[in-house]
Amino acid sequence: MRERSPARSSLAPAPRQVDLRSPWRWLALGWADLWRHPVPGLFHGFLLTAVGAALLWLARDRFWLLAGAFSGFLIVAPILATGLYQVSRALSAGRRAGLREVVSLWRSLDARLVRFGLLLGLAGTGWVLTSAGLITLWSPAAILKPMDFLRHVVLAPDLGLFEVWLLLGALLAAPVFASSVVAIPMLVDTSVPVSMAVVASWRAVANHPGPMALWAAVIAVLMGLSMLTALLGLVVCIPWLAHASWHAYRDLVRDTTPGEAQTPPSA
Repeated sequence: MRERSPARSSLAPAPRQVDLRSPWRWLALGWADLWRHPVPGLFHGFLLTAVGAALLWLARDRFWLLAGAFSGFLIVAPILATGLYQVSRALSAGRRAGLREVVSLWRSLDARLVRFGLLLGLAGTGWVLTSAGLITLWSPAAILKPMDFLRHVVLAPDLGLFEVWLLLGALLAAPVFASSVVAIPMLVDTSVPVSMAVVASWRAVANHPGPMALWAAVIAVLMGLSMLTALLGLVVCIPWLAHASWHAYRDLVRDTTPGEAQTPPSA
């Protein structure tokens, strides 16, 4: 059975040295984890990239379906990559977690991770609906296909709509990032309830606003560059960022002492 640290009141962020250099350290550690044990990471990368490519192909001519499917995919992807937190957790303990252990995590259907994934999916739906409302009211022409969005929003001669759309996206993405950056790996690592993990995540962001803003920007840039490679870059980028996120969590939140494996709480 996969061990977890018991829930403790000392899971608040520790007074560690987290500064503007930390995101680069997390990337270096994540890169090292990926190539120390590449099979689980590349398996996740290929699988999630294939899902993204399938969504892109199925909705290629319907902009709002494409926007909804891809936004949901990007927001829920950290939940789908939780097996890689288990791999980095094992490597930190001096052992290797194989695909069997990763699949065991998926098959456990941890109610907390399922619930958190559904909440992230709702957040993605909210973004798409808000975005649709903004563009429908502001755009001079109907947006039905991806080329319509490119022509009338991205390449519009007048400033305003695209810039407001980007700003709105950033404002809606910020609370999602703050709620999940520490919470998801914590749910894998411990038996704490979702509410405690989310509070710890917000506290970590509040205690280190500069480094966490930089970390969010680094994630966005790497994901954006990976998608510009016809999604092929995601094969490496997704596991790299997943492993790096584990090390971010370990730096931001006090390590818990090992204990007996517990059944996760239902809350």
